[in-house]
Amino acid sequence: MKRALLVIDIQKDYFPGGKMQLVGAEEASLRARELIEGFRKSGEELIHIQHLFQSPNAPFFVPGTEGAEIHPNVKPLPGERLIVKHYANSFKETPLQSVLRERGITDVVICGMMTSMCVDAATRASADLGFNTYVAADACAAPDLRSGQELIPGRTVHNAFLAALGSLVARVETTSEILSRRG
Repeated sequence: MKRALLVIDIQKDYFPGGKMQLVGAEEASLRARELIEGFRKSGEELIHIQHLFQSPNAPFFVPGTEGAEIHPNVKPLPGERLIVKHYANSFKETPLQSVLRERGITDVVICGMMTSMCVDAATRASADLGFNTYVAADACAAPDLRSGQELIPGRTVHNAFLAALGSLVARVETTSEILSRRG
């Protein structure tokens, strides 16, 4: 087993004052930081993913804006790999799959934002590509969403997506469970 940690889209627009505030973003970013520190300490592969929309009229993550910046809680260190993406799926039109294959990675651990969009898309793609895939449940966050007139709380959105992923796609675990096993 050789693991890599993908830290997906933990960017300022998802935090209070940002353009797309998520429920539990701060807490999730602190758990993600624990994962990052654990992977740094063990020398395991660590890949930061940053979403930048290609249109200046994008709802958030507009290139060159403060909201598109990676949040300070999880800021990459000099020399750490950062992959910029333009779609929900971190593998689509990026070098991510080749990087993982070149490094001999078999297991992919995912944390980040949004559970209901980019985390879901990356998790499904990772599993489809044959990687043993894990999601750090407490290191992800989701928004409140609407379905017709109904408001679905972000915590419910988060838990529903994790339940779906955990049923057939990936292993959903806590940060502590993931860090208890070294690659």
